[in-house]
Amino acid sequence: MNNLLMLFIFVPIIAFALLALNVLLAPRNPYESKVSAYECGFLAIEGQTRSTFQIHFYIVAMLFLVFDLEILLLFPLAVTLYQVSTYGFIIALVFFFVLTIGFVLEIGSGAVKITKDY
Repeated sequence: MNNLLMLFIFVPIIAFALLALNVLLAPRNPYESKVSAYECGFLAIEGQTRSTFQIHFYIVAMLFLVFDLEILLLFPLAVTLYQVSTYGFIIALVFFFVLTIGFVLEIGSGAVKITKDY
């Protein structure tokens, strides 16, 4: 059997069948805590249409994305280290050196400092 046939025909059929089983058999018992908005550990206040949001959570999330992408770029280098030779290794060291300098500057500026302002 062709792999593309399996990919484009059988996988969507199985996905829709499992989704239908979930809709039919899953228990439905919504309650206030389950359906209410949850924002970074803060409980919603009744009657308030907008809740306060501390920028600290956003900054930490952005820093996590940057360094998560660093790890993502490290994996192909580790796999192909013999093929990229010394030049590729030096370029990778420069890349990680620049990211390390950025991380040191972030720590120095206090962007990743844990605060008790909540």
